[in-house]
Formats: sequence, structure tokens, C-alpha cells
Amino acid sequence: MTITETKSPTPPTRRARRNGPVVAAALGVYRFFHMKKVGLLLILALSILALIGVLFPQVSPALRADPEAYQSWVLDQRVRYGGWTAVLSFIRAFSMFSSPAFTIVVTLLAISIIACTVHRLPLLWRQAVHPRLHASERLFDRSRLRATLEVPLPPEEATQRARQLLSRMRFRVLDDPRGPGANLFADRNRFAPFGTVAAHLAFVLILLGVLVSGSSGFREGQFTVAVGSDRDIGHGTGMNVEVLSFADTYQADGRPKDYVSEVILRQDGQQVARQEVRVNEPLRHDGVKINQAFFGVAADMRIESADGDVLFDRGLPLEWTSEDERLSYSSFRLDQPDVLIYVVAPSSGQVVDSIAPGQVRVEVYPGEEDVPAATEVLTQGQPMEIEGLTFTFEREQKFTGLMVSRDPGAPWVWVGSILLLVGTYLTMGLRYHRVWVRVTPHGDTSIVRIGCPDRIDLAFEPRFRQLEKELAQPRPPETEG
Repeated sequence: MTITETKSPTPPTRRARRNGPVVAAALGVYRFFHMKKVGLLLILALSILALIGVLFPQVSPALRADPEAYQSWVLDQRVRYGGWTAVLSFIRAFSMFSSPAFTIVVTLLAISIIACTVHRLPLLWRQAVHPRLHASERLFDRSRLRATLEVPLPPEEATQRARQLLSRMRFRVLDDPRGPGANLFADRNRFAPFGTVAAHLAFVLILLGVLVSGSSGFREGQFTVAVGSDRDIGHGTGMNVEVLSFADTYQADGRPKDYVSEVILRQDGQQVARQEVRVNEPLRHDGVKINQAFFGVAADMRIESADGDVLFDRGLPLEWTSEDERLSYSSFRLDQPDVLIYVVAPSSGQVVDSIAPGQVRVEVYPGEEDVPAATEVLTQGQPMEIEGLTFTFEREQKFTGLMVSRDPGAPWVWVGSILLLVGTYLTMGLRYHRVWVRVTPHGDTSIVRIGCPDRIDLAFEPRFRQLEKELAQPRPPETEG
């Protein structure tokens, strides 16, 4: 009778428990993201999105946040892009660097870089700490750099001499106990390959910096404030900028020498800073930076209702220019009554027959109308009633153009940039080199075979040939001179 032994089912092993459905799914995602093709496709997608962002004008975050102002801006783009304007607006071509598509691609690329780095780390560690010591005959036959020479020394002395020469060249030398003959493994700059890890980490930090700045930062390149006026920065900062004065000075030949604005910065109604701001001397507070950028002409305007209530009383920067660059203008909207008002003046150095020096033209558009209800020319200091409102052009003065920004991702980008330089130096400046040496007896002499299978390095090849030359010399290295 044959007795068949049956084994009871064994409990799941620790490894089996680890490879549950959740872990298996995570490993699948990990394997997907460390594929080179996936990384290349994400880099291509990011390049296309970045190219779109460079080719098309990018609207400011403040303008994008105001639906009415943004639609007006988009309508202005129809002159250039025609019927494609609506499509470009829909795909966020005018705000590409803060679009969901850009954010998603950057995030996926960062994940891909991390996965590739994690996948490569164990190999780099084994290569640096536990390298493969033994080399087959094939390596000595096919290495890019190889040499076979007869050394007039016994095998033990030839091996020792090879060890000394390699150590003098700053190689780490390890013994391979396997035969045939005596075998040495030597490597130099063994931690240099970790430069790729530093470079990958640098890219991740830079991408994170871009995401952080795109999601919680802002940049206003044309933040204009008339002298004597103030303006809220917005973007949830609770900050307000007041310009006390502006001065511009020039060299004897007419070249600009200095632009400086004296500003007061308030946060939640409390003064937090007062400083003279220049191009290279910004005011910094709570992550917000204010730089001097440009300047121009402003018109002090006062508007009163029929009941004598003051509806508008401040300097209006004429920051925009007409297509022929002859006119400077700006606009603002009153809520009660609902009118859009344009103020127009000749640009600096331009002569316009219909607007004399000391005058501005006012155009009043009711509601959303495209045709002005009234157009009048105001003379400085002379009130005029237009559409039931009293307009007074009080005086002409200067405005300052500031660049206001908050870039919370900048530290990440700086750290990433430094890491990128370090990684590039380690990878390109300190190349990793490996050399295998095999010494076999040949009568009273030794046959020494040297092989270096690493990719071609023109800077290292002379060192290899020098090693070959010195090994073939009859004198031991300590007597060489």
C-alpha cells in the first residue's frame, strides 16, 4: 500500500502578506513611472506646454481672477488671433503656467523622476560599496581600453607593483580571490555616479518650486501707482502701497541714472515698512518683493455726482499706449452710475491737435456699451459736466511703475539649482572609472592584462596608457625618478 503524505497548507508568509492587492497596485504604479519611455513622454509634454506658454502672451493672475477684466483682455487678443482666441482661452494658453494641465504634467514628471532615482539607488550603492570584483576573460578581450604586456617580474611582485601604481593614481584597490592567477579590481571616484541622484533631486525641487509659485505666488509686472496715491496689492496679502514721491535723474548725455520711489507699505491697515525703492533695491516684507520698474504720466482726476458726492478723487496712471503710440490712456469703472471712463492724453513727446498741452480727453461709456455716450476735452482746473457728472482735471503728475511679486517657490528653485550644479560636477567632472588587472605567471616573468570597460573618456585614456607604460618598465616604482 502506498501512503501519500499530504501537507497542511502553510500560513501566508510575510512576503506574501506584503504583496497584497494594495501593495501590488503600488508596485505596478512604481514600475510604470520608472520606465524611461514614460519619463520621456512627460518631458515632451512639459516642453510642449512650456512652449505654448512662451509663444502666447500670459495674462496676470490678478486679471485672470477678475472675469470681467479677463474677458475684456481676451477680446483685445482677437486682433491678433482672430477666431482661435476662444480656443486658446479655453485650453488656458494665456495662463499656461498656472493651468491644471501644466500642474498635472509637472507633478507626474516629478513622480517619474523620483521613481527612476529610487530604482537606480540600490545599483549605485552596490557599485560603490560592494563592486563586482571578478572579471571574465571576455572583459580583457573586449574592453574599450585594454592592454596585455609582459612584465619582467614574478607574479607576486608584478601584482604588488600594479597595486602601488593604481593607488598612486588614487584608485581604490581590492583583491579578487578567484583565479586564474592574481586579480585586482580598482575604481576611482566611486561616489561620482551619485551625481545623477543629486541632479534628479534638483529637478524635483525645481519642479516643486514652480508648482508652489504657480499655485500660491503672483507677479504683477505693471503695478502702477500715481504719486500721492495708494493701491491695494491684493492676492490675499492685505497689503497696500502708497507712493509719496518719485524722482528720475539722468547722465549728462541723457542716459538714465536713477529711478527711485519713496513708498509706504501697509498691511491690514498698519504701516510695516517705508523705503526708497530702486530697480536693484527692492522692498521686502512677508515674502512680498517690490521693485522699481518704470514710470510715466498720471492725471489727477476728480469726479462728483449731481448731489456733490465725490465718486473718484485720485491720480490715474496713463499706463497704456495706442497702437500708433501717440496717445497714453487708462480706464476705470464707476459703480453708481454704472459707467466706464477712459482718460486720454498725448504720449510723451507727441503732439495731438485735438488735445492741447494741459488737457485730457474723457470718454464715457454707459454700462457695457461699446460706443461712448459722450466725449469731451477737459482743460486743467476747469470743471465740466458730462452725463450728469462733474469732471475736473486737476493736474498732470508722474506715476511709478512697480513690479510686485511673491515667489514662495524661489528657495526650492535655488536649492535645486545648487544641487544641479553639484550633480553635474560629480557626473561630468569626476568620472567614475574601473580597472581590472589579471597577473599570470609566464616563466620568469608575468603576463599582465588590464581592462577598462567604461565608456570612452579622452581625459582618462592618457592615464591608462601611463599605467601600461610604467607597468612594463623593469624598475620598481619606488626607485623611479
